[in-house]
Amino acid sequence: MATIEPFCAPGVYDPRVYSQGVKVTGGQTILVLSGQVSYDKDGGVAHPRDFKAQAREVMGMIKTMVESQGGTLQNVLRLNTYVTDMRYRPDYAAIREQFFGKRSPASTLVQVCALAHPDWLIEIEAIAVV
Repeated sequence: MATIEPFCAPGVYDPRVYSQGVKVTGGQTILVLSGQVSYDKDGGVAHPRDFKAQAREVMGMIKTMVESQGGTLQNVLRLNTYVTDMRYRPDYAAIREQFFGKRSPASTLVQVCALAHPDWLIEIEAIAVV
């Protein structure tokens, strides 16, 4: 089983809410997840105009994808998050903490002008090692 631990080099700011770096030793399998968005059961947009519901749905899909391969959210070492409005940042941080705890994986958060459908408000890519 992989050992995944956060690290930060001396002299580099070490924030409390995400990891500057993640070190993996003994990993067997790398999972690279495409950007996850909030789909309904028919492939349409779930929770239009509801950022919090979409964010929870997306985090739940990442959790399900990783668990389907024998891992947990503790195996996620990287998140790339795209939002359509940076004003969602506080809500996203709170939801991310519900799933990952106080210290989430190495992360990037970027505002984009649009996602693939105008009703999607958040998309998250993930990398995990199991």
